[in-house]
Amino acid sequence: MKQPTIYFAHGGGPCFFMPPPPDEPTRWIGMEAYLRSVPSLLPQKPDALLVISAHWEMAKPTVLMNPKPDLLFDYSGFPPYTYQLTYPAPSALELGVKVRKLLVEAGIESGEDTTRNYDHGIFVPLKVAFPDADIPILQLSLQANLDPTFHIKMGKALASLRDENILIIGSGLSFHNLPALGDPRVNAPAAAWDQWLTHTLCEEPPADRERDIINWEQAPAARICHREEEHLLPLMVAVGAAENDPGHHVYGGTIWGKAVSAYHFG
Repeated sequence: MKQPTIYFAHGGGPCFFMPPPPDEPTRWIGMEAYLRSVPSLLPQKPDALLVISAHWEMAKPTVLMNPKPDLLFDYSGFPPYTYQLTYPAPSALELGVKVRKLLVEAGIESGEDTTRNYDHGIFVPLKVAFPDADIPILQLSLQANLDPTFHIKMGKALASLRDENILIIGSGLSFHNLPALGDPRVNAPAAAWDQWLTHTLCEEPPADRERDIINWEQAPAARICHREEEHLLPLMVAVGAAENDPGHHVYGGTIWGKAVSAYHFG
């Protein structure tokens, strides 16, 4: 069966593995519940996961070809036990070869890294969504120029993998302006951005969806919600791989009063 493509929110650091914050005890509850529901929203268990994380940028798209990846604890200031998490999912090396071949066929130069480990944009959400760690993973980097058109082209190049029972996941956060998280004045702009994003992804025809998401900076409060766009760019890959499939708003919630969402295509 054909797998969908996904853009989900990976939370903040190791948020799902810590006690609820006393100032907002329900902050991560809805997002965690959505992540746990992801397998039930799929047509069947995927043979592999191809994940594009906001936390890996390279000069050219790079596949993680470490045969036994460990975890890269690329967050700081959290309790010591959050640096002892494990997620021993196997690496999808054969998929890595295929991904590079598909990118070459689309005129996209790529590279590989045999030593990097899974960053927290991989292991934190996947430890919730697929806790058994029994599905092989291939991580694919963003291109450091963060060009939306390029990343949609990347997604289109990889779309055929969906017919091979490969789940393509963009791991980011639909609102990502850390200095503004605690500012209630940003709540309304964040809601306006989230409304625009949901309308664009779920109600517009695919051609219009691609055009408007490429021009995302023109959307309401776009640069208020994303001072830098690395947490939005995984969405572009998911949209490209979606081709003509419809978008679905599968999760909506708030963190610090800021609207955040997740989307599936197909």
